[in-house]
Amino acid sequence: MTELARKALLPAGLQDVLPGTAAREADIREKLMSSFAHAGYDRVKTPLVEFEESLLEGAAPELATQTFRLMDPVSHRMMGVRSDMTPQVGRIAATRLGDAPRPLRLSYSGDVLRIKGTQLRPERQFAQVGAELIGVSSAAADTEIVLLALEALEHVGLPDVSVDLNLPTLPVRLFDAFGVAADDRETLIAALEHRDVAAVKAVSGNVTDVLVALLEAAGPAQAALPKLKKLELPLGASEELHRLIEVAERILASDLDAALTIDPVEMAGFRYQTGVSFTLFAKHVRGELGRGGRYRAGGSGGEAATGMSLFMDTILRGLADVKPVERVYLPLGTPQREARQLRKDGHYTVAALEGAAEAKTENAARKEARRMGCSFIYLGGQIVPLGA
Repeated sequence: MTELARKALLPAGLQDVLPGTAAREADIREKLMSSFAHAGYDRVKTPLVEFEESLLEGAAPELATQTFRLMDPVSHRMMGVRSDMTPQVGRIAATRLGDAPRPLRLSYSGDVLRIKGTQLRPERQFAQVGAELIGVSSAAADTEIVLLALEALEHVGLPDVSVDLNLPTLPVRLFDAFGVAADDRETLIAALEHRDVAAVKAVSGNVTDVLVALLEAAGPAQAALPKLKKLELPLGASEELHRLIEVAERILASDLDAALTIDPVEMAGFRYQTGVSFTLFAKHVRGELGRGGRYRAGGSGGEAATGMSLFMDTILRGLADVKPVERVYLPLGTPQREARQLRKDGHYTVAALEGAAEAKTENAARKEARRMGCSFIYLGGQIVPLGA
């Protein structure tokens, strides 16, 4: 390996984003944020690092294990690099915007860094774009966040989107209601994660039949809802299931072009959710487009909130390639006022510089324009196609 190649080598899960892709990502980010803004969500910006105790306040253990830590040389206190922006927005809502009217609608965009990637997302640094609805706990709020995500993805032209609606707190509610022992809980959680009906049935107790019925009800919403409505669950668990059903029916009534499935016992990946949650996918796209759900803003004792995060790397994989920007080459001597007017008119320009490798002839200028990737050249006050 050459010295130059060695310097270009990056840690696993990190990458440079090159011209074209970087511009595309910036454009899609702003379109998503614009969609949120049109729905009344105000943008906030959070720091890349902050003190560890505030960054991880109320966060699930999985989030803490994904956070890079460093010592602040000024205060000599431990800081963390954000691995998820949702807790930061919750902190803002609870402190600096504590007196703002509720419900509070906030949106954000920024990069996060994690200690390691996953099988579906090996990237350790990626951009999040998200929105949080804080201070209300209704089914209407749960539905708004799901529909907001779908509308934003529709706005950027992402096809074949699907929503998997979940209730990650339901198994724990059932364990509590049926008095399931700690060892059996671990066994059942593992069985649910693998959709292993036989392993669930192998655990004795009244909870088994209920969990099997929930597993068998999972699937497309139109088929799952009638099955879920027939189930009789203990108090508490029943209320949560009814909320899931109500949100699903509201989403179906919205007529948005997205498939809806329901998996009421999905728990994997929902780190700090406290109620109805969801994951977004697109056909033929590796990984999740995003996920979200109900949680407590500002930690376990905080306000009721629901929100979602969209992942830019996955979204970009699902979008069709766009035609590169066509640029106009400005030969040496092009008046600045004319160059400025071209840009005001919406053209993208590339100006020749003193010492550029071009002769004074038109043919040489055309050759240089092609070398610089331009589609047009500015000659005699006119934009002229370069042709083949």
